[in-house]
Amino acid sequence: MGGLSSFAELLCATGDLPPAGGGAPPALAVSTASGELLDAVIRLLRLLEQPRDRAVLAPMIKREILWRLITGEQGTVVRQLGLADSSLTHIARAVGWIRDHYTQAFRVQDVAQLSGMSVSAFYRNFQAVTAMSPIQFQKQIRLQQARLLLATHPNDVAGISHRVGYDSPSQFSREYRRQFGAPPSQDAARLRGLPPGTAAALV
Repeated sequence: MGGLSSFAELLCATGDLPPAGGGAPPALAVSTASGELLDAVIRLLRLLEQPRDRAVLAPMIKREILWRLITGEQGTVVRQLGLADSSLTHIARAVGWIRDHYTQAFRVQDVAQLSGMSVSAFYRNFQAVTAMSPIQFQKQIRLQQARLLLATHPNDVAGISHRVGYDSPSQFSREYRRQFGAPPSQDAARLRGLPPGTAAALV
């Protein structure tokens, strides 16, 4: 929002930097936005209709919003996200790599090395952030992508299983059913709003 330099300046201004090696904060944090934060967001939105003022005022309001987040109830999580060497930054790098290469088999130690962490630290922090192991995370991406493809290509279960990285269609069907509560063909019919009896014809 305000750039890394701006973020670093605000972090220094708080005088409350997160301790190094303190472990990964939660991947998702929810709390009620303060009145001050909502006010700043509303003022920023109003600038969408004021092009002349936006160029000058928007950067200042964005900086204010960032400050409200850093010093707010979830400030610990936000401050960790802003640190170049925080565990969240390293795990985000790994998550991005797995998302981009979800069809490929990988070794956890290779992704840990890519993230700049030891295998044990990487595994521990990855589970803390995603609530899954790296392999489970990859499986979730594969199955979600397969479901999207099945919605438009319901007759190609075997082809889609291979396309998302499965070597065995039977393994794909087992894991798909475990995830979504129905075999791929039946779930495809459900997604398309077809009668249940039609599913057999989709295999």
